[in-house]
Amino acid sequence: MRLPIDPQADIARRAWVDCPVCVDTSRCAACAGGTNCADHWRYLISNAGPVVQLQCPQCTHMWSLNTRPHLAPRPPEPPPACP
Repeated sequence: MRLPIDPQADIARRAWVDCPVCVDTSRCAACAGGTNCADHWRYLISNAGPVVQLQCPQCTHMWSLNTRPHLAPRPPEPPPACP
């Protein structure tokens, strides 16, 4: 079952990373050369610091990617105190 494209998806917010499901970049010369291909981009849905939420427009798979895996995540902020 394919997911619908997320309502937050905007073609102006894109990322060029491999989709872990469809691997559509494997036979693309531009992608193999490390350039931003006009066909193999992903929707950048949102981000929380270095963690981005992506969706592939080809297969509609959604996933999160930590763009800085070597950094430890920040602990969550404590909730504000009640007056």
